[in-house]
Amino acid sequence: METKTKPYKIREKASKDADYRGLIRAELADELYDGILTIIVAQKKYRDPDYSAKKLAEELGTNPRYLSAVINSRFGMNYSSLVNEFRVRDAANMLTDKRYLDLTMDEIGRKSGFANRQSFYAAFFKEKGEAPHQYKKRLLSK
Repeated sequence: METKTKPYKIREKASKDADYRGLIRAELADELYDGILTIIVAQKKYRDPDYSAKKLAEELGTNPRYLSAVINSRFGMNYSSLVNEFRVRDAANMLTDKRYLDLTMDEIGRKSGFANRQSFYAAFFKEKGEAPHQYKKRLLSK
C-alpha cells in the first residue's frame, strides 16, 4: 500500500513549557492583575487601538513576558483577546444605547478601540456570534 503525502507540511504544535510562569510570585501576580484591571478597564485604555501589551508592561513596570503569563493565568486568554473582550462589550453597549443610535458601525468600532472595520466585525462575531448590525437590529426590535 502506498502512503499518501500530505499536500502541506503540517507539523504538530509543539507545546512550550514557559518556565517564567512559575517564577512569578503570587503577590506580584496579584499586583499585576490589579494593575491590568485598573489600566485596561478603569482607565479604558482598551479604547486606544495603539495601546499594546508592551506599553501596558512599561506602565506596570514589568516584563512583557510576566505580564503575558499573568493575563494568561488570571484571565485565561492572551492580551489581544482580553482587550477585544472589553472592546466588544463597549461596542455592544453603544449599539443599543439611544445616545449612540446615530453613529455608524465604523464609528462605534473606532470609539470602542478597534483599528479597522474588519477587526471590529471579526472580534464582535467571535464574542457575540453575530455581526454588529444584526445584534443591534435584534436587540432594538424587542
